[in-house]
Amino acid sequence: MNDPIFKNIFGEAWESLPPVIRKHYANRSYTDDLVTVGGKLDVMCAGPIKALWPLFVFMGSVPPFSEKEVPVTVNFQSARDTQAFHFNRVFNFKTRKPYAFRSRMVQIKDNDIVEIMRFGIGWRMLYLWENGRVILKHKGYILNWFGHYIPVPLTFILGKGHAEEIPVDDDTFDMFVEMTHPWWGKFYEYKGQFKVIKEA
Repeated sequence: MNDPIFKNIFGEAWESLPPVIRKHYANRSYTDDLVTVGGKLDVMCAGPIKALWPLFVFMGSVPPFSEKEVPVTVNFQSARDTQAFHFNRVFNFKTRKPYAFRSRMVQIKDNDIVEIMRFGIGWRMLYLWENGRVILKHKGYILNWFGHYIPVPLTFILGKGHAEEIPVDDDTFDMFVEMTHPWWGKFYEYKGQFKVIKEA
């Protein structure tokens, strides 16, 4: 049996990770593994995302709407033809139709990861286990061109991404994602709590 995709990414820290984090990242490559989590998120957007929301919808990026306690389901999926770790998120807003945000994570080397969205635009990050939490640390943006990751200078426009996942108990974790810009400060965030409802 394959090891979980993220075992190699977390490295030596994997064996000491809390149960909920190991459940979250249990998917193996080249399988039909599926882990599902559900919860509610507070979503806040302002600045460029709020002004350019049609573009973000077209790109299939983060939902460019503000609303409290949005029910969200996330399927973490593997596929038999790839090593990628797929995120399939559905935000069930009260005032609009469900919003799907899909991406896949691919390991470049060690804990250097790229999250690829529609049209090949990706967020490059370091995956870390520090101070009792998972931290996703910004490394810039890329364009996936037939498997080649080409750096693109979008940080000065889109700002820096940052995310954390904090274990609560064996089945529950808190999380947040935020984007900040030196001119506008924090202009995007979603945060809340998820519970593992289906294990691989």
